[in-house]
Amino acid sequence: MILLCAVLLGVQVVRSAAVAGLAEGAPQSAAKLWPGHPAVETQLGMVAIALATGKRLPIPDGVIADVTIAALKAPLAPEPYLVRGVQAQLDGQSALARAAFLAAERRDPRSLPAHYFLAEQDLRNGNVGHGLDEVAALATLAPGGVSQAAPFIATFARDRRNWPAVRALFRRNPQLATSALTAMASNAANADAVVSLSDPAMRGAASLWLPPLLQSLIAAGDYAKARSIWAEVAKVRAAPGDELYDAAFAQPSAPPPFNWALTSSSVGLAERQSNGRLHAIFYGQQNGPLARQLLMLKPGAYRLSQRAAGDPAQLASLMWTLTCVRASDAVARIDVATAARAPWMFVVPASCPAQWLELAGVSSDIVRQSEVTISDLKLTRAGNGS
Repeated sequence: MILLCAVLLGVQVVRSAAVAGLAEGAPQSAAKLWPGHPAVETQLGMVAIALATGKRLPIPDGVIADVTIAALKAPLAPEPYLVRGVQAQLDGQSALARAAFLAAERRDPRSLPAHYFLAEQDLRNGNVGHGLDEVAALATLAPGGVSQAAPFIATFARDRRNWPAVRALFRRNPQLATSALTAMASNAANADAVVSLSDPAMRGAASLWLPPLLQSLIAAGDYAKARSIWAEVAKVRAAPGDELYDAAFAQPSAPPPFNWALTSSSVGLAERQSNGRLHAIFYGQQNGPLARQLLMLKPGAYRLSQRAAGDPAQLASLMWTLTCVRASDAVARIDVATAARAPWMFVVPASCPAQWLELAGVSSDIVRQSEVTISDLKLTRAGNGS
C-alpha cells in the first residue's frame, strides 16, 4: 500500500509535466487562425483530455469522438492512438492500452503524453525498468523535467528490489542520477541507498549529493555514519590518533564539515597558505567564524597548541571556541593571543559526542581589522606525551 501511494504521488508529478507539455503549443490561439485544421482540433481535444485527467475528472462528453474524427484526417499522428489507449484504460483493457500508447510513441518519440501514459501503466503493473525509462524520457523532453522527475525516481530508489533498474537508469542518465540522489540525500534514512546507487567511478569529494547527505545525517545525530561516508567518498585516510583533520592546512580536496570550512564573506577571509599555515583576516564589523571543522572528540581533556604571527593587539579579537553540536554555549574558548603564549587546555564532557572547533572574529566598540597567520597547529589528548 505504501509503494502504491508513492507510485500515485509520483504519477501526479509526471502528469503535471505532461499537461504542461500539451498546453505549451497554445492550441486555442492556433484555432483562431485555422479553426478546422485537424492538428488544431486534435490538440484541443488532447488538452481537454489531459486537463480532465490531471484533475481526476471524467473526460467531457464528445471530446474523444471529436478527436477520433479529427484523427481520420491525419492518420500518421500519434493522437488517435493516445485516445484509443485512454479508452482502453477506461474499459480495463490494460494490454490494448499499452499497445496503443507504444504505437503513439513510435509515431512521435517526443510525445510527452505517450511517455507519460506508458510510465503510469508500467509502474502500476510492476514493470519498473521500462516505467523508469519512460520517466527518464519525460525528464529529458519536458521543461524542467529533471527536477520534477528526480523526487519520483527517488521514491523507487528507496526500495532495494528496484536498485538494478535504478542503477541501469542512472548509468544512462548521469544528470538524472545526480538530481535523484541529491533529492534522496535530504533524508538521513536514505544514506545507504544513496551511497550504494552512486556510480563508484564518479563518486568523489565533489559529488553534489554529498553535502546534503552529510547535513541530514548530522541533523539526525548520526555523526559516526556521516564521518564514515565522508571519509569513504572523499577517499580520506586519516592517521590513527589524529584528532584534527588537516592541521597543516594542506589538504583542501576533502569537503567540510570534517575538513576546514574557510570563510570568504563580510565577516572576513581565511585561506590556506604554503608551509602548513592558515592566513585569516577579520574585518571587525560583525562576529562570525573564519574557519571551522566538525570534530568527534571522545570525553576527556585535550591540548591545542599553535604559533600565531600578527600584531598582539589584534590577536585578542580572534577567538578559538569549542561548542557541542546542538548547543548554543561554548564548552571552552580562548583568544588567539593567549593561546599563542601557552597551550589551550579544555575538557570535552560525556554529553558532547560531536563538537565544532571554530576560529572566530569578535567585534568590539571600535571597528578594527585583525590579521593572523597560524601555523604548527596541534590538537592532542592531554597526557598522551604532549
